[in-house]
Amino acid sequence: MIMRTKNILNMALLLLLAFVAGACSDSDTTKTVDNGRRSGDATVLSVLDGDEATLQTINFSLGASNYIVGVNCDGDWTASVDADWVTLSNYAGYGFTNKYSYTKVSVAKNEGDERSATLTISSGSLSKSVTITQAGSNTDPGDPFMSGFTFVENLKLGYNLGNTLDANPYGSWWDPSTKTIADWETSWGQPLTSQEIIDEIAAKGFNVIRVPVTWYPHMDADGNVSEEWMDRVEEVVNYVLTAGCYCIINTQHDTGACDAGRDDGAAWVVADKDEYETISPRFKKLWTQIATRFRDYDDRLLFEAVNEVLTAQRKWGVTPTESDMKALNMLEQDFVDAVRATGGNNEYRNLMVNPMGASGGETEVSGFEAPTDVHPNHIIATVHSYDPYWFCNDSDNADDQQYYINIFDSSCESAIDAIFLRVDKRFNQDLGLPYFFGEFGAIGTHPAMAERIKYAKFMKQKFAQYGTSGLWWMGLIDRKTLEWTESEIVDALFQ
Repeated sequence: MIMRTKNILNMALLLLLAFVAGACSDSDTTKTVDNGRRSGDATVLSVLDGDEATLQTINFSLGASNYIVGVNCDGDWTASVDADWVTLSNYAGYGFTNKYSYTKVSVAKNEGDERSATLTISSGSLSKSVTITQAGSNTDPGDPFMSGFTFVENLKLGYNLGNTLDANPYGSWWDPSTKTIADWETSWGQPLTSQEIIDEIAAKGFNVIRVPVTWYPHMDADGNVSEEWMDRVEEVVNYVLTAGCYCIINTQHDTGACDAGRDDGAAWVVADKDEYETISPRFKKLWTQIATRFRDYDDRLLFEAVNEVLTAQRKWGVTPTESDMKALNMLEQDFVDAVRATGGNNEYRNLMVNPMGASGGETEVSGFEAPTDVHPNHIIATVHSYDPYWFCNDSDNADDQQYYINIFDSSCESAIDAIFLRVDKRFNQDLGLPYFFGEFGAIGTHPAMAERIKYAKFMKQKFAQYGTSGLWWMGLIDRKTLEWTESEIVDALFQ
């Protein structure tokens, strides 16, 4: 929960002090030389938040997190905390007549009950106290579900059952009025999902199966989902749960790009504030129907608000504006509110949200805000990563192929390192949210298998380093024959 400062000067000072403080021990004192420094007994002492308001409490979620506070003092000051689960970057500092000092308050993940501590800042005869609280795993005795953090801890590796219930074919050859539910599910070349298919995936060790679902072709003009389609979605969900796996369902190609000239209702969930008043009621109605159908399912079923929402321009590769990101935040809040309102087990169900386009880019990740929730321990963030892009993806366009990366080398590792750093910084450290990679994979086949295996091993290493995991995007197995066609990658993932 890093605070936001009001001006660039304060932010620059905050970042500099946080960097220096990271190397300090509990007994260290930061020595800052400045012409405005004052020593001796203080006549002014206050502890401030990012809006320069007096800070009385700091509330942390149960995940590892930190919060930087400002000390407005015109004399030397000291800081102490009465609990060993709280650490400070600076336990002492100088006073200044023209700027603040800072200290970073850090907490580890709370494995137990809700807890509290007191931070005390003192200078001479003056003293200010701030109450620190951290949610615990057992804060609600009536909560029957595992927390989002527990889910991520239990996640070994996951698999995306793509190109099935998410398929949305169109064109002159596709007449929806003549197509059955089975036609829709198999339209992108995959067979009908069966218990046998799911069992085979689970037997390899994948313990989470994400079932992307596209809903709009099966909704009427009033936003009602056909009973037949809802029945089939539930049938596939039950396959996954019967196999002993966690299951995730979402809204898939209801979001995303829409090809020019297409008017069949595709990609109707977009981050466009100008269209929010039209999109929001339909979006909430859809999730109300989904949540109501699955209200009695246990915590092995998770809901994901959206797949990869695009900006108001409805194009890939567009940097989102502040307005775009606000629109997405509003839609994800609608999702949480709609699901919770259906009651039953949905009061506590783990719910997943992601940044614009589910991207790990700097703008998208920094602009992501977590929705508010009556049970915040049940919000999970996700992100998608096929990085470096031209290593992980193929293209039919000859012009694109000039950018292909065929060797997984240190530059590829650096690109992935950067994504993990900023994702963990925003989701875990700033917002206190558990997170995982909802999609990842070297799904392009232009690099040799040996290079793709290097990628898989490196991603597995990064997951372990950051205490998270990911869900591979399709491939690996021929679902028609149940033959593992890329077993070398599977072995690398599970070694």
